[in-house]
Amino acid sequence: MTPLHLVVLAAGKGTRMKSGLPKVLHPAAGLPLIEHVLRIADQVSPSSVVIVVGHGADAVRSALQFRPDLRFALQEPQLGTGHALLQAELALTGAAGTVVLLSGDVPLLRPATLRRLVDCHVATGAAATVLTAILDDPSGYGRIERQDGRIAAIVEHRDASPDQRAIREINSGIYAFDIAPLFDALRRIGSANAQGEYYLPDLVRIYRDRGLPVETVTLDDPVEILGVNSRKELAQVAQALRAARNDELMASGVTLVDPATAYIGPDVTIGPDTVVHPNVYLEGRTRIGARCEIQCGVRIVDSTVADDVLVNSYSVITDSSIERGANIGPFAHVRPQSHIEEDAHVGAFVELKKTRMGRGSKAGHLAYLGDATIGANVNVGAGAITVNYDGRTKSRTTIEDDAFIGSDSQLIAPVTIGKGAYVAAGSSITENVPPGALAIGRGRQANKEGWVEKNRK
Repeated sequence: MTPLHLVVLAAGKGTRMKSGLPKVLHPAAGLPLIEHVLRIADQVSPSSVVIVVGHGADAVRSALQFRPDLRFALQEPQLGTGHALLQAELALTGAAGTVVLLSGDVPLLRPATLRRLVDCHVATGAAATVLTAILDDPSGYGRIERQDGRIAAIVEHRDASPDQRAIREINSGIYAFDIAPLFDALRRIGSANAQGEYYLPDLVRIYRDRGLPVETVTLDDPVEILGVNSRKELAQVAQALRAARNDELMASGVTLVDPATAYIGPDVTIGPDTVVHPNVYLEGRTRIGARCEIQCGVRIVDSTVADDVLVNSYSVITDSSIERGANIGPFAHVRPQSHIEEDAHVGAFVELKKTRMGRGSKAGHLAYLGDATIGANVNVGAGAITVNYDGRTKSRTTIEDDAFIGSDSQLIAPVTIGKGAYVAAGSSITENVPPGALAIGRGRQANKEGWVEKNRK
């Protein structure tokens, strides 16, 4: 097989984004734009990938540091696409085969389209193959000029005559090149144009003058080449990515009540017969089991939810795990490093943090349980709090199986409530409670007869 090398252009500032963040790092549907592009690249198994950076180069390198096999080339200053590709020459020294040029802000390209481009390029023995599309409104794109049906030139919109602007076939900016003649030809590109830049499309004319073959592949769906140059276009691309993701999920047996308002990241997995209601956000590497119900307004990040779990409306779950049959919310907040076991219930306005909730245990409403280990079949009353912070250190609370924590109790850590013990409502508990004991930690009630009438006078 012919070796395949990918070059991704990521040097542009993205002026119309009006942002200090490099354009390719703006997130769409849960990932930076350039990560979407690199995942497309992954599926064609390239021999190497070179990222051409410029504006915000350090930020781009940092964002991609988890991909150690990438190579980087610096374009400084930024003098156009031809100049950008030339900067990859050093990283590709000694390489042979095919170079495919991608843009870091074009995340909708399908892997099948990329394979089709490469296959056509190799099969025809072309020096260059251009991916083109037919648009109803080609404004802003370079136009494909043909002679006798074959590509003759690419004319940038700013430099095009009225007749050329009437052409509807456009240059996508995605190419395949034979690496042998590429870099010598790039050095021959001039900058006599409206932008004073080195236009990569000028290679078509240079190759034709040299008698080198240039081919084209025309897209069936022009949406694939939709790029991002503004916040509006970013939103359009994100919407397209979400729609494609949601179509995959529904095809796999997941019910999305309103796909337009289901925000599900690319690394999220969901089991069959799970129902996702409107305005749900499932992010990061979240895993949702089968037959779950995720009600409206829920946000789950980097968490594992087992089968048959109900997450009621407007609950937030982060970096935690929930076992089979649990019932969460509404308005619950499950903070990082929490674990909710089978059939447990974390109810309305209950907050957990670094807490393990035992099998069948319940905290129905209005409780804070932080840095706690709670056994099986424990009942936590409304308003109960584990007081885990003394101003300097965090301490843990342990509540053993079958205990009962009365409403409006404060368990002042470090403290252990023994198996089957009871804590009376309104108690402040500062000492361990033995198994089976009743703990009462509150002042004795005193009634002052006649006090109201006396004070009125």
